Amino acid sequence: MNIVVYCSSMGGLEEKYQQLARELGTWIGQQGHTLLYGGSNAGLMHITAAAVHQAGGHVVGVIPEMFKHRIDPVCDEVVHTANLGDRKQYMIEHGDVFIVLPGGIGTLDEWMSTLAVMTIGNDDPRPIIVADLDGMFDATIRQLDVLTRTPFARGKRLDRTLVAHSAPHLLTTLIQATQH
Repeated sequence: MNIVVYCSSMGGLEEKYQQLARELGTWIGQQGHTLLYGGSNAGLMHITAAAVHQAGGHVVGVIPEMFKHRIDPVCDEVVHTANLGDRKQYMIEHGDVFIVLPGGIGTLDEWMSTLAVMTIGNDDPRPIIVADLDGMFDATIRQLDVLTRTPFARGKRLDRTLVAHSAPHLLTTLIQATQH
């Protein structure tokens, strides 16, 4: 199973965020799954990938040309893309499950882009699981709920987001989502 993880490449984050990334990566590796991620050698990206690698999983870094100097050495495979848009497209096309860990604008963009692709033209059943530690994504989750109840949703279930509020909850949600 290809598990796409969207997250921050910022270093020096609080231990609770690093621990979340380690626990997720360890689970992915122990299950023998493949991690697809942004390919960077920093922040939660690297922590997740290193944990997958150490636990025996396969690590695929999908990195745009502008960040090729930041390629993570723990990658078993590297997919080079021309730009960030191509990176998102590759991960969306190849992902079976999508995980959103804490991150900034890039992480939000990846989440929304994935959701947009899934809702246009079909009823894509792939889950998006958001780690909403400390309520950092609460406003975005509420906005998706509001949109779902408007005529702009065109009768579709817009939001594929499953929300987890801790590492154990994230793993439980991931296990349930991958058993179907």
